[in-house]
This record gives sequence, structure tokens and C-alpha cells, in this order.
Amino acid sequence: MPYQHANQTRLYYEDTGGEGEVVLFAHGLLWSSRMFEDQIRELSGRYRVIAYDHRGQGRSEVAAGGYDMDNLTLDALALMDALGVQRFHFAGLSMGGFIGLHLGARHPERLHSLILMETSAQAEPAENVPRYRMLNTVVGLLGAWAVKKPVMKIMFGRPFLQDPARAGIRRKWERELTGNRKSITRAVRGVIERQEVPPESLARISCPTLIIVGEEDAATVPAKSEYMHKLIPNSRLVRIPGAGHTSTVEAPKAVNQAINTFLQGLR
Repeated sequence: MPYQHANQTRLYYEDTGGEGEVVLFAHGLLWSSRMFEDQIRELSGRYRVIAYDHRGQGRSEVAAGGYDMDNLTLDALALMDALGVQRFHFAGLSMGGFIGLHLGARHPERLHSLILMETSAQAEPAENVPRYRMLNTVVGLLGAWAVKKPVMKIMFGRPFLQDPARAGIRRKWERELTGNRKSITRAVRGVIERQEVPPESLARISCPTLIIVGEEDAATVPAKSEYMHKLIPNSRLVRIPGAGHTSTVEAPKAVNQAINTFLQGLR
């Protein structure tokens, strides 16, 4: 399994190799690069696809600190530097999208394009914070298994959760969720305490930008994607019917189609 020291942290990553332009995938909170299996399979061969696990998540090192979005942005840049990649397409979901917004606003010279999925430029809504802190406390004391039911309802839309034909896929992602270490609480705090990306920063994002949101997303509701779409120049918005906060898993064909159309249009 490949690891790379980047920004003083040992990060796990996967790299399909190849001669095409690089697409870098950054996952959402509580998951890992596995959430992009379908997208990696779709794009490999035409692109060099790299996906990594954030510090403290998946198979990456549990660092003592550095879970704020500014430092996680440096993690992504340091990984690309270590792999000798100067410019790349960045695709981030939820927490990964927070990083993408920072990259687009602060490091435009590094990006070919930006793909933002189920994410937000705004701080965590005040009404969500007490509940999320409570869930995080339970995880720190008992482990992620203790919050499986409420968190699955946050992460996935009702069509996915209620479909009998997808019971096996749900069990797979329940195992992924409950496999998190108790130290995941550090990453959760980084998301809960994140700062807003202000409108003037969004206006500085100059690369072509695709915004994807599931119409059933309750964690970062579609209105947050509409907000980014209005403020980011040269952006386009795709809404995925029936998908929640994890559209890459819930509706992989629709997500793949949106990404393919977007990337092919850049050529």
C-alpha cells in the first residue's frame, strides 16, 4: 500500500498512473478514498487518477493536530509536490470540497479545474453544531458504532436508505463507518469549527468549476450549492435526483456522467 510523507504527516494514497492529466479525489468526513471507487474506475485509462485519505482518516496517519481546513489544504498540495504533480483537476466531496474551495481561491495556478460535490462555502450552521458535538462525544467515548443510525441518515438520502435492492451496499458503508477509529473526533472538530470561505474568495476562483449536489442532501442542502454557483465565475451546477450527501455511492452513474461531460468539455 503506497504512503507518502506530506506536510509532516504520513498519507495513504492510490495512483492509477498513466500519461493523462491528473485528477485528485479528496473524500468526505468519516469516509476514505474508497468512496470514489466507481469514479476512479470510470476515469482511469484516460486520466491519471490519484485519491488519498485525509490525516486521521482511512489508512492515513493519526496526526496530533492540523485538522483545520487551512492545514488540510497544505496536505493536498504537499502530496502533489511529493508526487511531482504541478497542475491537476481537484474533485472534493463535502470535507474534500472545503479543501477544494481553498485551493481554487488561494492556489489557482495549481488547478486545471475544480469539482465540488455535496459541499459548502459557509461555516457549519449554528443549529447543527450542538447535535454534531454530542455525536462526536459519543464516538470519542464508545466508538463510531454507537452513532451508526443517526449518521447514516445524515450521510445518505432516503431513497438509498429505503431501497431493499441496495441493502448489501448499505451494509458495506455501515462497516466503513463503524470502522473509524475513536480519533476520528479530531477530524470532526475540524469540520464543525471550519471558517466561512467569504464571497470575495469565491469570486477569485478562476478555473472551470463543476458543482454537484444530491437533491436529497440534508447535510449541505442544495441551496448551499446554488449559493456557490452564483458567486463562482465560470461554474456550472448539476443536481442529482434521489441522491443525498454521498452521491458518488448513491448515484455513481449520474455522477460519472456529470464529471465526464465536464472534463470532456474542457478539452
